[in-house]
Amino acid sequence: MLASITPLGERSRGFSWGVTASAFAVGAVATGALGGAAGGALGSLAPAGRWRDVAALVLLVAALAVDASALRRRLPTTRRQVNEDWMGRYRGWVYGIAFGAQLGAGVVTIVTSAAVYAAVLGTLLAGSVGAGAAIGAVFGATRALSLLPARRVTDPAALGRLHRRLAGAEAPVGRAALAAEAAAIALVIVGLV
Repeated sequence: MLASITPLGERSRGFSWGVTASAFAVGAVATGALGGAAGGALGSLAPAGRWRDVAALVLLVAALAVDASALRRRLPTTRRQVNEDWMGRYRGWVYGIAFGAQLGAGVVTIVTSAAVYAAVLGTLLAGSVGAGAAIGAVFGATRALSLLPARRVTDPAALGRLHRRLAGAEAPVGRAALAAEAAAIALVIVGLV
């Protein structure tokens, strides 16, 4: 999908990459925030207390352990991806919002990291609509950033370079995700102490 929403691809369909990418970002952030708000509202029904922080710590440690091991490749997930046929049927802003919303929801497409599940469950542990919405919005914004590497793809050669960069980025991006999970764990520990 990332390699399909490029300036080159959008131009070939008669659309503006900026409009499609902006719609994608709006869809991802809005859906993340709405889902997070719903999770926070549901989580607010549970009693308050330090147990939430302890549960968040356990959740993050479990996510890090899964993502740092071979278990990452065995995460429960759907096999569904966004429908690329929409690109031929709808305007760029329509499929931009729809694709962004699906990625901002987190779990309606293929899940490749336990951090996705940790973010969704984290909205429940937040225990409030506002905190859940904030977690969801940050999650959605992070997903929206996935289009940034495609912003310079204006010709077929650049598309080939993007594919090579993405193939080579899997390991470094995986290490960065592990570092982010470790940093989140550290923050929770500091909050507990």
